[in-house]
Amino acid sequence: MESVELVLVMLLAVVASGYLVRVAPFSLPLPLVQIALGALIAGGFHHGVTLDPEIFFLLFLPPLLFLDGWRIPKDGLFRDRGAILALALGLVVFTVVGAGFLIHWMIPAMPAAVAFALAAIVSPTDPVAVSSITARAPIPKRLLHILEGESLLNDATGLVCFRFAVAAAVTGSFSLASASLTFLWLALAGLGLGVGVTLVVSSAQRWLSQHVGEESGSPILISLLIPFGAYLLAEQLQASGILAAVAAGVTMSYVELTGRALATTRVQRAAVWNTVQLALNGTMFVLLGEQLPDMLRGAVASVRQSGHLNPGWLAVYALAITLGLALLRFIWVWVSLRRALFKARRRGTPGTRPHWRLLLATSLAGVRGAITLAGVMTLPLLMPDGTPFPARDLAVFLATAVILLSLLMASVGLPRLLKGLVLPEEPTASQEEDLARHDAAIAAIAAVEKVQRAELRETFDADLHTQAAARVIALYQRRLDGGATGESAGQLRKAEQIERTLRVAALQAEREVVFNLARHRRISDETSRRLVREIDLMEARYR
Repeated sequence: MESVELVLVMLLAVVASGYLVRVAPFSLPLPLVQIALGALIAGGFHHGVTLDPEIFFLLFLPPLLFLDGWRIPKDGLFRDRGAILALALGLVVFTVVGAGFLIHWMIPAMPAAVAFALAAIVSPTDPVAVSSITARAPIPKRLLHILEGESLLNDATGLVCFRFAVAAAVTGSFSLASASLTFLWLALAGLGLGVGVTLVVSSAQRWLSQHVGEESGSPILISLLIPFGAYLLAEQLQASGILAAVAAGVTMSYVELTGRALATTRVQRAAVWNTVQLALNGTMFVLLGEQLPDMLRGAVASVRQSGHLNPGWLAVYALAITLGLALLRFIWVWVSLRRALFKARRRGTPGTRPHWRLLLATSLAGVRGAITLAGVMTLPLLMPDGTPFPARDLAVFLATAVILLSLLMASVGLPRLLKGLVLPEEPTASQEEDLARHDAAIAAIAAVEKVQRAELRETFDADLHTQAAARVIALYQRRLDGGATGESAGQLRKAEQIERTLRVAALQAEREVVFNLARHRRISDETSRRLVREIDLMEARYR
């Protein structure tokens, strides 16, 4: 019963954190508020949740990574694949080597293998943390897509490095060839299994729906189960469950393009997934806060055992590691940019040098999160001879401190760093929207005319059908004629925005009247729900 109460309290903390951020007199980063509430919960219950890394990975990561892969813009992912892979592979290895030497030099009492294990687990950025921070920062869209792609793909690299560093600490040996082969299997098998699970499940669902039928909520439930299936199958085959969940989400976005799902299913599914994302994102940071009291006590004891009587060294170590990670990231990004500009000059194509604030923002945006925490908790408690694993509590605390400091630096630094930064417009999105609207209008007019001709042959109400078709065609013809007039694309979009505002205001007034009629029992609850649902669907088109 106490566990159930604790879960309910954690969910209430997630809800409360959103209100606290909005009513606070100054800007507060949402993840840090949730972490603070988690620490308060741990104090109120006199103990936090015992974090089992395997259960944590299974419950939280598959759905969140699946959703990130589903919603990430694919054109940006493939357009900037070179930069994303350089960050997801090269930067992680560079960080493991650089941070590993830094940690071992700073803390000689920590064995080299443990130092490199700590460096490996803090090297990958966390997609959930990155999304939480960048959602509140005025970050350029292209940079945002690169950061999201990096955080989705760099976990496998970091976890492989971590696994072999821990093995070296336990056994005293390390094989580069074995590590390379393991990484290839983890990455390629994980990606392949994620793609395969989504395609097989989607095909089976479509066949069953056509031949047997299905309940209205089945597609939504299946979409919730796919990431868990991909993750568990990949882990069973010793592949990367994380990459399998990501690949399943990316594949789902292509399955979605077939347009077989009903409109109401898509609306309901989006609402369900938004709720799942809110609950899991917030709960992850609340859980992180609940681990802090015990971690702090263990780390203080570990520091004293290493010869430093002053626990203030914990803050020094944590700050030095966090700044070192940011510096290594800045060096890698700067060198990669110089190399890209050099190659552009050799090809004879002009290269645009980004503002220095964007380079610094890329360094600060390397936010660590729950993957780092869950990974470091898998450090073994004992060595093969039965002695305690060296500096385990210290490593766990330093990883947690790096998470907190990276969140704080990004939450505070990114909005201030990017404020007022003028960037060149990216007209691609508006051009694509204009093209889609134009072609969609032509297809809509053709479909209306086709239905009109068919109805006229089978009905006596020819005038009614002609008038209704004329009104519908006029809506789309206006869109087409607008593009042929002298009005600029900006003026057309402005007119559409004004019309959208008016339509939303009218729909809100309709909904308020329906609610009022239901409150006064002039219409039934069933009628009011149906009408409000129709209004909500119409309003969703204009949001």
